Amino acid sequence: MKILGLIIISTLLILSLCGPYLIPHSPLEINLNRRFEGPNKIYPFGTDHLGRCVLSRLIEGARRSLSSALLTQTIALFIGISIGLLSGYRGGGVDFLLMRLVDLTLAFPSLILSLALIGLIGPGLQNAMIAFALVHWAIYARFVRGLVLEIKGKQFIEAARSLGVGPFRMITHHYLPNIFSPLLILTSLDTGRVIFTLSGLSFLGLGAQPPIPDWGAMLNEGRLYLSTSPHLMLFPGLAIFIAVMGFYLLGEGMVEYKKDFSFLGTRSKNKD
Repeated sequence: MKILGLIIISTLLILSLCGPYLIPHSPLEINLNRRFEGPNKIYPFGTDHLGRCVLSRLIEGARRSLSSALLTQTIALFIGISIGLLSGYRGGGVDFLLMRLVDLTLAFPSLILSLALIGLIGPGLQNAMIAFALVHWAIYARFVRGLVLEIKGKQFIEAARSLGVGPFRMITHHYLPNIFSPLLILTSLDTGRVIFTLSGLSFLGLGAQPPIPDWGAMLNEGRLYLSTSPHLMLFPGLAIFIAVMGFYLLGEGMVEYKKDFSFLGTRSKNKD
C-alpha cells in the first residue's frame, strides 16, 4: 500500500512541478468550435463546454489542489502544534482553557463551520483555505497534547528537567522529536481529507472561482452536462479520488511500517 501511495503522490508532485511543460494545450484557451468533444487524439480527455482541454485543466488543477491542500495543512499544523504543545507542557489552567477552546471548535462539523467562516470573509480559494485551516487546527492540537502528556512522565523528560533544561530547549529537543513520527502519519492520512474538503468547497462555488482550473470547480461546471458529456465529471472525480486514495495509502503504509520511522523519535532519549 505504501508503495502505491508513494507512486500516486510522486506523480502528483511531478504534475504539480512540471505541469506547465506537460500540458498539451493552454488550460484557459477557449475554442467554441470544439465544445463537448469526447476523448480523441488531439484532446485525450476531451473538451468542456467552452472547448477547453480537460487534460490540461486537470494537470493545472493538480498543482493548485496539491499546493492549496499543503498550505492549508501547514497553517493548521502550525496552530495546532503550538497550542497542543503549550497545553500539554503547561497543564493546569492553561490546559483547561485551551482544551475548552478545542472542544468548542470540534463541537461543530468542520465543513459547516468552514461554510460559516467563508460566509463572513467571502468566497475564493484563499479564503476557503484560511477558513478550513482555522477549523482544522483543533484536531492537531488535541492529538499533540495527548502525545505530550504521554511522554511527559518519561524518565528522559524527568532527567532533562532535573538538569535545568529550559522550556524552549525542552520542547524543541525532547518533545518535538518524539511526537514527529505519529504526527507525520496523521498528517499524511489527513491531507487527502483536506484535498477532498477544498474540492467540495470549490464545487459549491465557495473555493476557486472560474476560470481557474480546479478539480472541484470542474466538477461543478460539468454537472450541468452530465447526461450528454459525462467525461466532464468523470475525469475530475477520478483525479480527486486518486489523490485522496494516494495520501490515505501512504498514511496506512506508515502505520504498518511505523518502525521505519522509530529513529526519528529516539534522538533525545539517546542523548539523555
